[in-house]
Amino acid sequence: MKEQRAMQEEIGWTARDGGRARSGAPGLYTIIALKLGKSLLLFGITLGIYSLMDQDLRWEFERFLRWVKLDPEHKFFVDLGARLQEMTPSNVRWIASGTLLYGLLLLVESVGMMFRVFWAAWLAIGETAFFVPIEVYDLMRDFSVAVFIILLVNMAIVWYLVKNRDRLFHHFAPSSTPSSVPESVEPSA
Repeated sequence: MKEQRAMQEEIGWTARDGGRARSGAPGLYTIIALKLGKSLLLFGITLGIYSLMDQDLRWEFERFLRWVKLDPEHKFFVDLGARLQEMTPSNVRWIASGTLLYGLLLLVESVGMMFRVFWAAWLAIGETAFFVPIEVYDLMRDFSVAVFIILLVNMAIVWYLVKNRDRLFHHFAPSSTPSSVPESVEPSA
């Protein structure tokens, strides 16, 4: 019992609520909020993509640009509109499905981190670290302040989770209590 209490104090459990409440971890809560927000944003984007499945994407894109008061005749937007015109409904479906799957991954990751299960830390570390080489490559090709900031945030998330994973996330082995299976009875001769 004494060892169990020492372990609970070490990992930040408190006595109130039967040991279920944990001490604060603002860095973890910030990461959870970011990942949950990205997940919800991706779900919204997925719904938007599915709603545009049978629409003229170039026309919808120009209408959106006018709604946000951007010049649809700008070279960047003209080129993007031309690429949208080439997209088939099958391509749109693939993009929507990929966006939905990534949103689900982030949702599972966020919920796992909320409950502080050990696999959620590794999932978050792997998912976040996956994008670091891509961002470095993109920065080497064409420097962008936005990509640089995203790279710094992702590296900070990976560093924080790797450094604090033992303190924040724990895997508990099943207790070594005697089993409730009855002992075998030897046959009498």
